[in-house]
Amino acid sequence: MEQHVDEQPACVLADADRLAQVLDNLLDNALRYSPEGSAIELAVFPAEGSWACSIRDQGSGIPPRHLPFVFERFYRVDASRNRSTGGTGLGLAIARSLVLAQGGTITVESDEGKGTVLTFLLPAVEDCPETDQELTLS
Repeated sequence: MEQHVDEQPACVLADADRLAQVLDNLLDNALRYSPEGSAIELAVFPAEGSWACSIRDQGSGIPPRHLPFVFERFYRVDASRNRSTGGTGLGLAIARSLVLAQGGTITVESDEGKGTVLTFLLPAVEDCPETDQELTLS
């Protein structure tokens, strides 16, 4: 996995456990649908009063007709997959719900045959409050 993280610390008001769950769901999706040995890129960067986190994979991509539905509960692009090969169709719906609950947004971009980019944004905080919860990428 490749990481691209802006040098300045990203400060957002968010529940660290829920944020970790969002990242876990998005990374799990990227790993599940990417060819073995391919790169998955995680980037964190400032974006218009927010901090953005994007996860880019090199999987088969999502056909355009499916893009409007990928965040719906139980929606699966390949409905013929069973749980061992395709999951339940809840990961992206849960990620979206958790991001929205924290005042953020989440989007998907995909080129069939080239991969998918999932990006979520959370509102930035100017002055980081002191907290004992910190999510670091290592």
